[in-house]
Amino acid sequence: MRAVPRYNWTRRLGIVLVVSVLAGCVRGDESTTVDAGPLPRFGAVAAIETPAAPGAGEPWLHPEPDGTVLMSWLEPSAEGHALRFSVLDGDVWGPVRTVVSRANLFVNWADFPSVIRLPDGSLVAHWLQRTGPDTYAYGVRLARSTDDGETWSAAVAPHTDETQTEHGFVSLFPGPVAGSVRAVWLDGRNYAVPDADQPFMTLRHAIIAANGSLSEEQELDPWTCDCCQTSVAATDGGIVAAYRGRTRDEIRDIRVVRSTVDGWTEPAVVHDDGWVISACPVNGPAIDANGSLVTVAWFTAASDSPRVMLAFSDDGGESFGSPIQVAGSGEIGRSLGRVDLVLTHDGVALVSWLHEREGTAALMLAALDSTGSRSGTTVVPQLDGGRATGFPRLALRGDRVLLAWTEPGDPSRIRLVGMPLDRE
Repeated sequence: MRAVPRYNWTRRLGIVLVVSVLAGCVRGDESTTVDAGPLPRFGAVAAIETPAAPGAGEPWLHPEPDGTVLMSWLEPSAEGHALRFSVLDGDVWGPVRTVVSRANLFVNWADFPSVIRLPDGSLVAHWLQRTGPDTYAYGVRLARSTDDGETWSAAVAPHTDETQTEHGFVSLFPGPVAGSVRAVWLDGRNYAVPDADQPFMTLRHAIIAANGSLSEEQELDPWTCDCCQTSVAATDGGIVAAYRGRTRDEIRDIRVVRSTVDGWTEPAVVHDDGWVISACPVNGPAIDANGSLVTVAWFTAASDSPRVMLAFSDDGGESFGSPIQVAGSGEIGRSLGRVDLVLTHDGVALVSWLHEREGTAALMLAALDSTGSRSGTTVVPQLDGGRATGFPRLALRGDRVLLAWTEPGDPSRIRLVGMPLDRE
């Protein structure tokens, strides 16, 4: 197994561009404009205590149909590490459930587990498990629960290869039959092919039935970036998956593939940023959808200009309008990316990201519509911008925004905050 290069792009930036973080936007000649509701204003930030134990990290938020929010995380256990979760109902947490506790879980700041609820009420969890001695030899495991997480099925892998290579950066979404789940992930099996001509990570997909059987395992893109998160959204025409692609010339821009009645589409670039980078930036996109309206947020440092971008589609992700610049670099710091995204019911995109400021970082949040109009706030003015903070996760519960992240320390802790959305 090769060592995946993780690239610190901030070390190669020698210029500072004066671009406002929360004012102005960059658009091309073409645009996608959709009717949206009034831009919300963000209310006061309030801390929310969590049931995660000291040493916990890598939180994941999953909004439930009934207005509750499921949060999963990793924390130390007697065996090694455990994947646990709880459900927040109002201001009250439900019981903490354990999905799995093992000595060989792969714990990583950028590649983290998740727990989702399917339409039939069952839960599906994924985690990462070491398959060999190499640093990035690990595979994906999934399990299902029909009793709200008290018990879990035997674990299955969505990939059938037995290579000791990297398999991760998973996105789960409901499958076509009750109790089934679809998964897309980055797959490194090609690195195990002897004498391969410039092997690449690939994007793959499979359906896992309620009984754990696999079908439709297939390659969706043969050339992807090594270690940027994937993200999926459901439209009224099918699923759209967003991820960072890669070319032989080391251009690593954001792509999408769509599931249709005729199968998966060929990969398409959301916008031709032209970011040439010789190693993985560890900075994946986020996508959300409402009907045929789709939004994608991502980070790029093309032309040595680090920035967060946002693009809208009004045709289910088949095409995207010219991107809007959410945040750039200027006198008050530069964008670090690590984006997340939620699309409101009336077509407003809520985007979170980290922004470097005077040697530290700030957690930012903005609301934007397809015209580029915006409102914004600094959620946390000062936090650690290093890897240990991970990727803050964003969720919308009614008219309340939630953000969760890892606070580094000895021990680390999970931080969760909420703030109301004011539309008046």
